[in-house]
Formats: sequence, C-alpha cells, structure tokens
Amino acid sequence: MSTSVDDAAAVGVVTDERELHVRMKDGRTISVPLDWFPRLVDASPNERADWRLIGAGEGIHWPQLDEDVSIAALLRGR
Repeated sequence: MSTSVDDAAAVGVVTDERELHVRMKDGRTISVPLDWFPRLVDASPNERADWRLIGAGEGIHWPQLDEDVSIAALLRGR
C-alpha cells in the first residue's frame, strides 16, 4: 500500500551545506537543495540543526529562523 503525498510524514531531518535531507516514515529519504529555502541557506549549522516536526510529521519548523516546510510541498517539488 503506497502513501499519498498528502499523507506522507517525516521522522528526521539533516542538513549539510548544500541540501536538506528528510527521512520519511515509509523509509525514503528526500533530498532537496537548500537554495529552495533562503532562510536555511543563510542560517548557521546550529540554527539549521534546531528543528521540530509539525504535527505528526506533516511539516518541519525551525523556530530560530521562523521557517516552515511542508512535506507534501517537498514531495511535489515546491
């Protein structure tokens, strides 16, 4: 049984100097360029490491940066 984009959930997040890597509940890892998120590009490694899942993993929030990323939007390439 496949998970729809709208039901996808994150369980972990890692960033490096170039990419945001999101580990999904179904075992996939989604990697996207940090360039998609100017606040993350300009942030320090410590600021990028300070994240929280939104709800049951439908999004990611960086409190120090006031940045939110929707998992459904990531999977749709937005």
